[in-house]
Amino acid sequence: MKNSVKLLMLFFISIIAVACKKEEKSPSYHKGEMTILTDESFKSVTEALAEGYMINYPETKIKVATKKEDLGFIDLLNNKTRIVVMSRDLTPEEIKTYEEQIELKFLPAKFAADAVIFIVPKDSPKESITMDEIQKGLQSDNKEFIFDGANSSNLNFVAQKLKKQPKDLKFSVIPGSKNIIEELNKYPDKIGVIGLNTFSRPYDKESEQLRNMVKILPVEDKGKLYTTDFENLRKMNYPFTRVLYFLTNEGNFNIANGFIRYSCTQLGQMIVQKEGLQPYNLYRREVQMR
Repeated sequence: MKNSVKLLMLFFISIIAVACKKEEKSPSYHKGEMTILTDESFKSVTEALAEGYMINYPETKIKVATKKEDLGFIDLLNNKTRIVVMSRDLTPEEIKTYEEQIELKFLPAKFAADAVIFIVPKDSPKESITMDEIQKGLQSDNKEFIFDGANSSNLNFVAQKLKKQPKDLKFSVIPGSKNIIEELNKYPDKIGVIGLNTFSRPYDKESEQLRNMVKILPVEDKGKLYTTDFENLRKMNYPFTRVLYFLTNEGNFNIANGFIRYSCTQLGQMIVQKEGLQPYNLYRREVQMR
């Protein structure tokens, strides 16, 4: 009889232990840790969204790490990270590789409209730049355009926009977008190429200081000048407007997918707008008069 009672107790203990293990391993969007990989160009908006998510879900811890866009995508494919921020369109081969390796349908979670911008020192006489100048300048041995890296998101996006391979373009490099801004006055005949989110926060002191050091050149396309204001980003009129999106290898509703959902809701989109970028998901405000 005693042996039977012991066996029953052991049986129930084992059931409870298994249940606890399952509970520990069950997906959770409101607790846990993860790292988001993002190119330096989108770090500011990514950090702002991560901070917002952690405020709403205090049991989560999200670290934002910078890595070149292409390298971050490779890490995602190799399960070295759960989520990355992307801007360029993936090739059909890359999409196929993603779907085969990750075993998920390619569903980019678009959350903001950003832009690649062309900057000159504040005292430069240059007031605008044409698409033709950009095309020719990136084929010139003068290497008049300065990018933040040889495989940066800014270079990738410009090359894709011009229907070129990055390796076919001629350019100079100063590592880091902030470094380009701070050192550009040493090269008055050069044009810096950075991401708008580098200094797009309207009321941030550091962003304001960086903005005051340079002049953003409107881009002329087919006889029209386009700036990076909200309307031109929203309508994709500015020629180098790019849509930022999240890509994950998470197949369940865990912290990565929870973060993606949050970023695409009205609260997340308000954070995007406060960053000085155009929210991708627009929410209409309706006022009922009685």
